[in-house]
Amino acid sequence: MLKMENVSFSYENNNDAHNLKDINLNIKKGEVILLCGESGCGKTTVTRFLNGLIPNFFDGIREGNVYLNNDKVGEMPIYDISRYVGSVFQNPKTQFFNVDTTSEIVFGCENLSMSVDEIKKRFNAVVKEFNINNLVDRNIFKLSGGEKQKIACASVSAVSPDILVLDEPSSNLDSNSSWDFENIIGKWKDQEKTVIIAEHKLFFLSDVVDRVIFLKDGKITNEWSIDVFKNMNHRELGLRQLNLNNLELKRKEYYSQNPEFFELKDFKFNYGKSQVLDIDDVKIPKNEIIAIIGKNGAGKSTFANCLCGLKKSCNGKLVYDGKSLKRKDRLKKSYMVMQDVNHQLFTESVLDEVLLSMDEDDVELAEDILRNLNLIHLKDAHPMALSGGEKQRVAIASAIASKKEILIFDEPTSGLDLKNMMKVSENLKYLQSLGITIFIITHDFELICESCSHILHLDGGRIIDNYKIDENKLKDFFLR
Repeated sequence: MLKMENVSFSYENNNDAHNLKDINLNIKKGEVILLCGESGCGKTTVTRFLNGLIPNFFDGIREGNVYLNNDKVGEMPIYDISRYVGSVFQNPKTQFFNVDTTSEIVFGCENLSMSVDEIKKRFNAVVKEFNINNLVDRNIFKLSGGEKQKIACASVSAVSPDILVLDEPSSNLDSNSSWDFENIIGKWKDQEKTVIIAEHKLFFLSDVVDRVIFLKDGKITNEWSIDVFKNMNHRELGLRQLNLNNLELKRKEYYSQNPEFFELKDFKFNYGKSQVLDIDDVKIPKNEIIAIIGKNGAGKSTFANCLCGLKKSCNGKLVYDGKSLKRKDRLKKSYMVMQDVNHQLFTESVLDEVLLSMDEDDVELAEDILRNLNLIHLKDAHPMALSGGEKQRVAIASAIASKKEILIFDEPTSGLDLKNMMKVSENLKYLQSLGITIFIITHDFELICESCSHILHLDGGRIIDNYKIDENKLKDFFLR
């Protein structure tokens, strides 16, 4: 059905990362294919060939051909390709055309001139399949990252293309939603749809994938059946764990034997008439790496925005070192890396981005930070030209350079491979050794096991659990 024949490609900027070299790949109808490998190996570039974004939207030097049935994808207009191939991107905002969820879900169906009755039928079907009744008729801009991801998947599924190309579809999904997504892929498989998934998180794919394609430096270096892949050592390959039961907690004790605590009081926030955050009083250990967990839409990002003083109408207090810090005080003491880091990248180069966070420019220190995050080779690159994972690390580098006492990271490892997740973990622990308190909003069980010592569990805008890290509690939340 899909065939890549002697495909090579280099982007216009001629950066070797993400380029392809002599790719040959046959994908049969009804197959579920996993593309895996370290960041920069070329996974996303392969997906861009399969859905026609190359050459329609990305320029570069191209060799070889991609065939959809017997037609050359490179010669097909994008509107013809979209009848057969649906795509979900790592950042769902890049594919939205509407401001409300219902219109977005049916947008593709309307573009294909389906009847009103057919559109309603498909809309109702995907709402049920994706279990998103609570997201219908909502403002897209008020959704969490994971909720946006669900809407993007539902809108593509409603069109019912024969082929689905998914680039990091689980990057912002909570654990339950990831397992739900496995069921949806299983349904697509039962319908004999072809599914190609480029993904770092593997745990929800073991029962639906047929074949695993491993890329390194732009080449396909290995190919395995899923049965063979299940019995391999994934960490030796630089991959995330396929079975989360194999993970062990690394930080079972607090950093200090006698930790100090700070206190949050009266943290309440409303969107219009809806109260989305309601926290009366909670004590949290200082100088720890604290994971904020909860389902998509639980209020985690809102909590983080209020904590660091970004929400003007949240007037809660933070009692820190015996002082009551109001919103403006919290702004001075804290730094936040947002879930969508595109909102906080401002300069013309990666190095300048890190220097921007410093009170006084220190190029040597900035380069050391970039080196620790495996970014030094990109120091002169424009931040907006980087991959999603690279942008994430640039924002983390800026946070480290800021030298604030409280750092808040919103999904810092979404879209990161094992090596770079471990780099982030090492840097978090280094920051902790400097006396910094770190909050991490995350659905990444592997990162929590590597780094965290304390858990705040949010649900419905409330803290429903606040505890020193506990393996059994965590596994109850993250594992199926």
